[in-house]
Amino acid sequence: MRSPARVGVFGLLGSGNLGNDGSLEAVLGYLRTEHPGAVVDALCGGPEVVAARYRIPATRLHWNRGEYRTASRAGAVAAKGLGKVVDVFRTAAWVRRHDVVIVPGMGVLEATLPLRPWGFPYSLFLLCASGRLFGTRVALVGVGAGPIGNRPTRALVRWSARLAAYRSYRDTQSRDAMREMGVDTARDEVHPDLAFALTAPPSAPPGPPGPVCVGVMAFHGGNDDRARAEEIHRRYLDGTTRFVRALVQDGRPVRLLTGDACDVAVVDAILDAVDSPLVTAAGAASLADLMKETAAADAVVATRYHNLVCALKVGTPTLALSYAAKSDALMARMGLGAYCHPAREVDADRLVEQFRALEKRSAELRQTLAERNRLAARQLQDQFAALTAALFPTNDHPHARTRQETP
Repeated sequence: MRSPARVGVFGLLGSGNLGNDGSLEAVLGYLRTEHPGAVVDALCGGPEVVAARYRIPATRLHWNRGEYRTASRAGAVAAKGLGKVVDVFRTAAWVRRHDVVIVPGMGVLEATLPLRPWGFPYSLFLLCASGRLFGTRVALVGVGAGPIGNRPTRALVRWSARLAAYRSYRDTQSRDAMREMGVDTARDEVHPDLAFALTAPPSAPPGPPGPVCVGVMAFHGGNDDRARAEEIHRRYLDGTTRFVRALVQDGRPVRLLTGDACDVAVVDAILDAVDSPLVTAAGAASLADLMKETAAADAVVATRYHNLVCALKVGTPTLALSYAAKSDALMARMGLGAYCHPAREVDADRLVEQFRALEKRSAELRQTLAERNRLAARQLQDQFAALTAALFPTNDHPHARTRQETP
């Protein structure tokens, strides 16, 4: 009798980012449906949250509890350095206990937001190197990737991808970026974002006009924008606030959405600046909550990638405040490529014009989104079938082989 497969999930999960947790939820749904006997646990950023919400054992990703706090004192700096050494052995010991480790979605191979090489890129490298060392199949499933300027970060990301047993991406730009970094992507596939596998809420019944959902973000530019971070943030906040004010002046109710705990400060700033009962904030704690909010809206304007995913998934006409190529790619894939606006240069007047053009085509765009969502559902069935063939060959597909690249 075969022993149950031991499956680990890995990443910055349970740390306040709703998109990351939504990707985890999609993979757990797949495992519980297709591999109900699998024994699953997590190595993650927020183990208490993951254990309570998803009912699986969870271990803290870093030995040093202050890993993501700025270290200024000598003791804190020493603790960070020691933590990097301890995490080599902690990660290896955790990986060794598993047959399979899945990194569910997330932008783990990109640097579109500020990122230090010795943070998550280092942790991902330890995971993939340990998997290769101990024969544990590590899968990067539906992940995002992008060009990386910082050389240490690029090297860690490239070697992580090379050492993984399976890779798939959420858009073709991600696969192209890894190929340009020197990774052999000939057998890597592209599928829709894992969040499209989540169950959407029922469509809102016909009724009075709904709100406009505006998804905001604590946006300070990308990894190469650190010198201009505050300028970029001020410009983004000012343009978004002016857009919300214009909606209010038209008598439109506005519902502010977030996607990460750090976004709350942006919501508070807009509420203070506009000061109108027409503007309210949603307390979404999951992608399911975000989908309920966007399903009830007439239209959505959003920045965070998974705010866009939620709105598109429920079929609501959406305009992207795009901060990276992944947002543009997602909008094009869903048939709304014309409705993107740069987050770094928010022009409130032009944004209002784009928004009005979006609303004029609302009925047509809802039909387009319904068709694209049906296609995404079929493509994700293919993703999960490929994942089973690659990761569980002895249990389900005796002739399948894992996709492994020799570094």
